[in-house]
Amino acid sequence: MKVVILAGGFGTRISEESAFKPKPMIEIGGMPILWHIMKTYLHYGFNEFVICAGYKQHVIKEWFADYFLHTSDITFDFTSGNEMIVHNKHAEPWKVTVVDTGLNTQTGGRVKRIREYIGDEPFMLTYGDAVGDINIAELVAFHKAHGKIGTMSMYNFGQNKGVVEVGKNGIIDAFREKSDTDGDLINIGFMVFEPELFDYIEGDTTVFEKGPLTKLVDKKELVGYIHKGYWQCMDTLREKQQLEKLWESGTAPWKLWEN
Repeated sequence: MKVVILAGGFGTRISEESAFKPKPMIEIGGMPILWHIMKTYLHYGFNEFVICAGYKQHVIKEWFADYFLHTSDITFDFTSGNEMIVHNKHAEPWKVTVVDTGLNTQTGGRVKRIREYIGDEPFMLTYGDAVGDINIAELVAFHKAHGKIGTMSMYNFGQNKGVVEVGKNGIIDAFREKSDTDGDLINIGFMVFEPELFDYIEGDTTVFEKGPLTKLVDKKELVGYIHKGYWQCMDTLREKQQLEKLWESGTAPWKLWEN
C-alpha cells in the first residue's frame, strides 16, 4: 500500500523558515519533518511514497537526490580523475515519487493529480507537517474491517485547564479536573482510502477537507479512527521548538524506530 503525503503548501504560519523551503522540509533534529513521518510508516513496513509537492518543489527533489550522499561517508579523490568513493553506505529502503502538483493547487486537487501513481489500489494519505505515534498497522486493519471508502484518524486535544459543568439557567453544577473526553476531535491526517476517493474530487480548486471528505460524510462512507497516543502538528515556530526540544531530550514520542 502506497503512502501519499501532502507537501505542497506555502506554510505561511511558520514563515520564519518556510520562506526558504517547503514546510515539510523544515528540520527537527537535523532532518526534515517529512523524514520523521516517513520513518513512522517505514517502521510498520510501508516504504512506497508519493509526495504531493508544489511550493519550492525542487527543494524536496534535490534533498532526495542527495540523500544517499548525506547519509554516507564520501571520499572525493581529485588525484585520479575526480573519483567519488562511497563508504558506510546507508539509506532507508524507500521508493519515493515526488510529483509537482502545482503551485496554487488546493489539497484535493493535489490528491487528484497523483492518481496515475496509485492505480486502483487502496492507499494512505497524510499531511507533511505533523508527527505522532500512530499505530499504522492497527489503522490499516481498522480500515479493512469496516469496508467503507475512507478512514480518517482523529485526536482529542482535550482541555488544559479545569472544567466547569453548567446546568440549566446557567447554574454551575460542579468543578472538576479535565479528562480525555473533554475537547473536540480533530482530523490529524493518517488516513486510508479506497481508490473510489478520486471520483469525489473535481479538480485543482477542490479543497480536500471541504470537498471529498464532506461528500463521504454525506454518503456515510467515512469512518473515524481515534488515536489516543501522541500527536503534534508544526504550524508555528513555537511548535517546531517544542518538537525540537523533545527530539534533543531523547524522549520524542513519535520515534518508534531504532537508531
